[in-house]
Amino acid sequence: MAGWKCTVCGYIYNEEKGEESMGIAADTAFTDLPSDWTCPVCGAPKSAFEKIDTTDVHADSEKTVSDVIITELDKWGVRYVFGLPGTSSLGLVDALRKNDSLRYIVVRHEENAAMAASAYNKLTGKIAACLTIAGPGATNLATGLYDAQADHASVLSLNGQVQIQYSGPGGFQEIDQDAFFRPMTVYNNTIYDKEKTVILLTRAMKYATLEHGVAQLSIPNNIQKLPLKLEYCRRESIIANPFILPESSLIEKAAERINASENPVIIAGWGACGAAEEVVRFASTIAAPIATTFRAKGILPENHPWSVGILGSVGAPSTRDLVREADLLITLGVGFSTYTNVPLDTDIIQVDINPIKLGISPRAYPLWGECSLVTPALQQFCIPREPGGVLKIIADMKHDWNNQRDHEADASAVPVRPPFIMKTLSEIIPDDAVITVDVGENQWWFGRNFRMQHQRFAMSGYLAAMGFGLPAAIAGKLAYPDKDVLCITGDGGFSMAMAEFVTAVKYDLPIVVVILNNKQLGMIQVEQMTENYPNYATELLNPDFAEYARACGGFGIKVEKPDKLKQAVSDAFGSKLPAIVDIATDARRFPPS
Repeated sequence: MAGWKCTVCGYIYNEEKGEESMGIAADTAFTDLPSDWTCPVCGAPKSAFEKIDTTDVHADSEKTVSDVIITELDKWGVRYVFGLPGTSSLGLVDALRKNDSLRYIVVRHEENAAMAASAYNKLTGKIAACLTIAGPGATNLATGLYDAQADHASVLSLNGQVQIQYSGPGGFQEIDQDAFFRPMTVYNNTIYDKEKTVILLTRAMKYATLEHGVAQLSIPNNIQKLPLKLEYCRRESIIANPFILPESSLIEKAAERINASENPVIIAGWGACGAAEEVVRFASTIAAPIATTFRAKGILPENHPWSVGILGSVGAPSTRDLVREADLLITLGVGFSTYTNVPLDTDIIQVDINPIKLGISPRAYPLWGECSLVTPALQQFCIPREPGGVLKIIADMKHDWNNQRDHEADASAVPVRPPFIMKTLSEIIPDDAVITVDVGENQWWFGRNFRMQHQRFAMSGYLAAMGFGLPAAIAGKLAYPDKDVLCITGDGGFSMAMAEFVTAVKYDLPIVVVILNNKQLGMIQVEQMTENYPNYATELLNPDFAEYARACGGFGIKVEKPDKLKQAVSDAFGSKLPAIVDIATDARRFPPS
């Protein structure tokens, strides 16, 4: 089949269109164009047109654009798609139905789909997708996608789009999705041409993987249904794990600074979470204590001889003192949050995979690379040191800190005190469990008083979005079906996402949700007190959460006395059902003694 293409603006006059309105009969249109022909778009003359073959090689394909997208996601290793079906995404939903390798997890609110996809990447390093409709489905994703953007989690967002876009006021479920998603994405596009399907999807996955963020593709409803042959589609390859290591001379100069220091301290952040063994070997070589950021809690067991715990508002004061007294800080994948408050008036060796983050202060010596590669390279040039009294200093610090936390964990207080809850959970949660933590007072107490071993842990870090814990636990159980999964949340955070407990029941995901139920927005109460405001608008009217669990088809139990907590949590895990442990909790952070 033939057509004519304007070489000035790209307009194609296609025989298929039979555009007799242009003054050419369809059956004679392609012998030649009239001598007075001009481009209806740009006005170019006949001489600017060239004859082309417009045959659609995809016309007889049994596969649609939607089928190809889902097939490609399968090849990329995507196994979970979280979302809600609707009119503008039905083609993609049907393609999911026909593919047994991907599992479509239907949530009750799109925000939780994005939260789950973000948590899945934080817990596994693998990409999950969310799939919604145009308009309200897309806008509902925003909080979860901003969480992924803030914490550099790789997520793919697929969104339906209306067939005829930007018709103006009154368009049904129509928004400018390109503009809407732009601030929260590392890649953002719409598939207007089916021929571009695979190349755009490839680029979306590349950007999400390599730039550690959200990639978004909108697919108009009519495009989803068009025939497409994969063999005629262009694609790109990807370097999934780039090998980034500074040149040797830079490594040697950094090592010289380390060798010249007297009391260096390592601060391990989220970017070092996959390099625990390398960090420990490096620390033992240069005899440096290891502090962590909150997000990196658990990179080492807290009883590890080189670990001094979290640096920040939830950490031990002695850890803050140790860092302040250091003459050199070695930061590994640290985000430099205000809550971590790394001293910037100290000499710093700063290692990060993101070059934009390097040079945090004039006293920072930057090393661009992966922590798992940079630390062994540094170690080669560092002069080994004897531990001397460093290990004893660390042990004494932790002994005092543990005694303080034990003292806070009052086993007789009613309502139950959060420090006691965290101490009890530390004692009974398996070392290989998956823990998700919501935002609020529960998060503060978890950071301060829960004693991590080898558990995996995820939270909403920089965005600090309430409601993260429950959808994150669902993602955790899907990722690690053979492990115990615990969600630690408050009554405020849980109630923001509590409809997803039904999702856990529907998909037979036996997670345990521990609710610190103080009938308050507890952290807001503390913040009001800190800023000398009267307490106002923080009281919560809660349902019976244990009864709610049972009404949903799960297991529910209430705890009002400290001596009942351990058995209640054990019974919840033993039920093999999605479970809620509703604990009547003291709302005061530090009550009068």
